[in-house]
Amino acid sequence: MVDIDASYAMPSRSASQRMMRGVFGSGIPYLSLAIFGLVVIAAIGGEAITPHDPNGLDLGSSFRPPSWLEGGSIDYPLGTDNLGRDIFSRIIAGARISLTVALYAIVISGGAGALIGMIAGYFGKSVDAVIMRLVDIQMSIPSLALALVVATVLSPSLTTVIVVISITYWTWYARIIRGEILSLKERDYVALAKVAGCSTATIFARHLLPNILNTLLVLATLQVGQVIIFEASLSFLGLGIQSPDVSWGLMLADARNYITNAWWAITLPGVAIMLTCLSANLIGDWLRDTIDPRRRQL
Repeated sequence: MVDIDASYAMPSRSASQRMMRGVFGSGIPYLSLAIFGLVVIAAIGGEAITPHDPNGLDLGSSFRPPSWLEGGSIDYPLGTDNLGRDIFSRIIAGARISLTVALYAIVISGGAGALIGMIAGYFGKSVDAVIMRLVDIQMSIPSLALALVVATVLSPSLTTVIVVISITYWTWYARIIRGEILSLKERDYVALAKVAGCSTATIFARHLLPNILNTLLVLATLQVGQVIIFEASLSFLGLGIQSPDVSWGLMLADARNYITNAWWAITLPGVAIMLTCLSANLIGDWLRDTIDPRRRQL
């Protein structure tokens, strides 16, 4: 049985990551924290802080360009879409959906994956073999294809998106946490806990879980961007968030037929997705280096 070594659990930084760190700074990523903070504020505020109703229709103002272009208006700083809806307001409202999906999906997939990984790593032998073969089977299936099948069976909704993403990503946590537990269970304090008669649940809660929380935090942060892109992909294909809810992916789907004469309607939500995911990844990269100082020289 092949164990997962530390290099798999925490992969070395790629050339693109090193380049981005060079652009945004090697210390605390203030710019990334500021951008992600604004997204969080938008998600918390939602429609209460939007200048217009995100679903308010005004056909007389359709395809109005951003305020810095000719014909634009300060009332619609990022322009309007084909139905006259304010893009800026819809981007703010869409932040709530994106972060809600990310929060619930990461908590569910991370919790389930971590528990399964702890069970596989701690008990080993046939339990480990069966669990890891199931993990290998699911990881061999393209994640988007699996998500499309599940989303097609279930009715498209916010709950469906969360379920699909949770089913897709739990294997990532299970595989990495299993590798951590294989090392931790050989420590003296775990052996002493067994001698003292501690139950398996007690060992998990008091001795193993606290030692993998840092890893879980980093994995969750790095996964935020992936979840947001995944949700946007499902919504774009019509299998995710449905109107009247507002989603960045749904905004892309609504604007794809008007890209030639209203480029801002599809470009600006895409920029919001890009900046949010990039910021989350850089914050996760920084947390990984902060928690493990040995990686700072990689």
